[in-house]
Amino acid sequence: MKHIYKISGMSCNGCRTHVEKSLAQVPGVTHVAVDLAQAQATIEMESHMEIETFQDALKGTSYHIHLPEQNHHAHHPAPAKPKENKGNGIFYCPMHCEGDKTYTQPGDCPVCGMPLVEEQNLNTTSAAQWTCPMHPEVVQHEPGACPLCGMELVPKEPDLSAEEKTYNALLKKFRIATGFTLPIFLIAMSEMLPGNPLYQIMDMKYWNWVQLVLSIPVVFYATWMFFQRAYSSIVRRSPNMFTLIGIGAGVAWLFSVMGLLFPDFFPEQFKTHMGTVHVYFEAATVILTLVLLGQLLEARAHSKTNSAVKELLKLAPNKATKMVHGQEVEVAIDKIMLGDLLRVKPGEKIPVDGIITEGNTHIDGAMITGEPLPVYKSKGDTVSSGTINGNQSFLMRAEKVGSDTLLAQIIKMVNDASRSRAPIQKLVDTISFYFVPAVVLVSILTFVVWVMVGPEPAYVYALVNAVAVLIIACPCALGLATPMSVMVGVGKGAQHGVLVKNAEALEKMNKITTLIVDKTGTLTEGKPTVEKIEVLDNQFSEKEILQYIVSLNRNSEHPLAEATVKYGNEQLVEPLQADAFMAVTGKGVEGKVKGKAVSLGNEKLMEHAHATLTPEMKEKAKTFQQKGKTVSYLAVARMVAGFVVLGDKIKETSAHAINALQAKGIEVVMLTGDNIQTAQAVATELHLADFKANLLPEDKLKEVERLQAQGKVVAMAGDGINDAPALAKSDVGIAMGTGTDVAIESAMITLVKGDLQGIVKARNLSDAVMKNIKQNLFFAVIYNTLGIPIAAGILFPVFGILLSPMLAALAMSFSSVSVIGNALRLRSHVI
Repeated sequence: MKHIYKISGMSCNGCRTHVEKSLAQVPGVTHVAVDLAQAQATIEMESHMEIETFQDALKGTSYHIHLPEQNHHAHHPAPAKPKENKGNGIFYCPMHCEGDKTYTQPGDCPVCGMPLVEEQNLNTTSAAQWTCPMHPEVVQHEPGACPLCGMELVPKEPDLSAEEKTYNALLKKFRIATGFTLPIFLIAMSEMLPGNPLYQIMDMKYWNWVQLVLSIPVVFYATWMFFQRAYSSIVRRSPNMFTLIGIGAGVAWLFSVMGLLFPDFFPEQFKTHMGTVHVYFEAATVILTLVLLGQLLEARAHSKTNSAVKELLKLAPNKATKMVHGQEVEVAIDKIMLGDLLRVKPGEKIPVDGIITEGNTHIDGAMITGEPLPVYKSKGDTVSSGTINGNQSFLMRAEKVGSDTLLAQIIKMVNDASRSRAPIQKLVDTISFYFVPAVVLVSILTFVVWVMVGPEPAYVYALVNAVAVLIIACPCALGLATPMSVMVGVGKGAQHGVLVKNAEALEKMNKITTLIVDKTGTLTEGKPTVEKIEVLDNQFSEKEILQYIVSLNRNSEHPLAEATVKYGNEQLVEPLQADAFMAVTGKGVEGKVKGKAVSLGNEKLMEHAHATLTPEMKEKAKTFQQKGKTVSYLAVARMVAGFVVLGDKIKETSAHAINALQAKGIEVVMLTGDNIQTAQAVATELHLADFKANLLPEDKLKEVERLQAQGKVVAMAGDGINDAPALAKSDVGIAMGTGTDVAIESAMITLVKGDLQGIVKARNLSDAVMKNIKQNLFFAVIYNTLGIPIAAGILFPVFGILLSPMLAALAMSFSSVSVIGNALRLRSHVI
């Protein structure tokens, strides 16, 4: 046996030699080769050995050995860098300014200036860790004593995610900013008090100096990042919200400083009755503090938008019960390997994907499939990681572990989709590109107009209103309108078993006019059963025909083939060797059994095999097909020997779902490779608008193209390999989660449960998300359309109303928070 393991903790050739010698001394090991650059060890052994054996050999050292297919860097960190993060070290812009671009370091988006957000760590196999209070570099997977000092190890707490660190840092800065801004505000507002008591203590000019001193921590510490972002945006020629804030608050603060230092430079218009220049330290600091408050609330709200991923991550347990030589052994989830036998006890979460080998139970899969009621499972049935066992214990065999489990794939798909851009975002990007320069221009015009026609002191009015225009404009609300709704919507869908590959699918699903559905596995259960074997040639017995069918079909993965093989096993049929097996797409299968050419499939395959079907044979088959049954003919040496009749029950949810879709104005069309009589029976029962039968995969593709050429927006739902071309060509491909990997890969939406009711949910979700996006965009556009003119002073000539820059900052801060808050409403939406 030869196994490759990952080694962490090595830093030099001395480390490599030490690890190599330690592992080579393990009884049963014949050769060890350690690669320092790749951080891995290749171990040859007389027979398979558990990884715990090698971990024991390295116990007490700073080196750790683990399996290569799992992400163990978080579980077995090198001593120099002990780290267990909730994030994964990859950062992205919440407004997706540069599409899917990601960053490896925290910071600000170079385009919009927004703080980068860390991706959620998608590892579902986090194991518990213990560390030493005195030596934090010591990290182990089980409790015990520290190998360095002997102290008892304590559970290791994970580090805060970058998102939580950002929030805590903003909270600290906000407290400091508030602490210094409040006295500045009180000093400035004291002028409104009759007989200002502060002036009895000292003159106004000294209080202005006090305001300057108090403003320094606010400007140069608590909110300095806003000016850094503003400067960066100007240097990069990518103006954004922080450009406006930096210019607006910066001008107000610098004007005030200049007024203190060089009062004689300013004309009388800028001076108070006491001879001092009007200062705006309170405006600058209040503006900056309110923007900081907006950023703080935004950070808190943003953390809730990807709550679906966080909830899904909680589904995966970190321990499991493994059966070793008939004994129950508790192991970390990342120690489970393919083929391991596991016991799942009542109430426990299922650790990995697998097959029940002993026992039966009811499984609650509500968080993954959206199925509200527990589903009965028995021997031979599949179970998925993260679902919850009922009140019975059972044994299962691990079939998929780590990142291959359904839960891990769902989490990855949700995470990827959350960061994708909807097509409508392109329009928003175009508006945002011209928005900031336009606002700067409006601010300059506001200043000029007020200087020319404004009342005295005209320059003071001009400055205040120009600053107000800069501050109230909020391109951020526009930028967040789409991605926030998409992120919440995608998570909502995942919780109901609707997996969306990208935001484009959500937008297109809202416009669907025609839905094409496959029959087998989509409208029907996809679990056909053999109902009859019909003999057409007296040279063959019923058992011989079944033997030929089973011998050929055991090489196929088609649901119909699996049904015949299962039936053959029940009838104790001995399969024969089948050579030259070949699947003929859309027709059936061919091969050689006992040296004879054998074909099994529909009428088109019989033609292809030059096997003649007489009118009597077709009439006999038609009696079954008219009842909705599927008939597969068997030809041996170009002679039609008989056929097998298979029945596939229509799903209970199909009729209800089709009615709901038709009520939304969607035309439902069935395309199937089955014969016309079977298709007619199913179409009649479900009241379908149209159907086409006897179709090959390329025929389904052509039908999609034909409908699209008529101007229809087409969605295609299917579950098989033969559906993949049409799924890829359609505007929205919808794969049944019970289908093949090829179909799922070709689709834009995957339904975990695999029935048409999921399509209704997908349409409802799409409608809700697009409505939410439009609400956000409407709010953002109306806010800016009304806010900027009011800030410029358009109401002053008639009503005498001016908008204070401080109120403008408050409105701007809460505009972004309102957009996120509206997006969060999707979490409670019923689909």
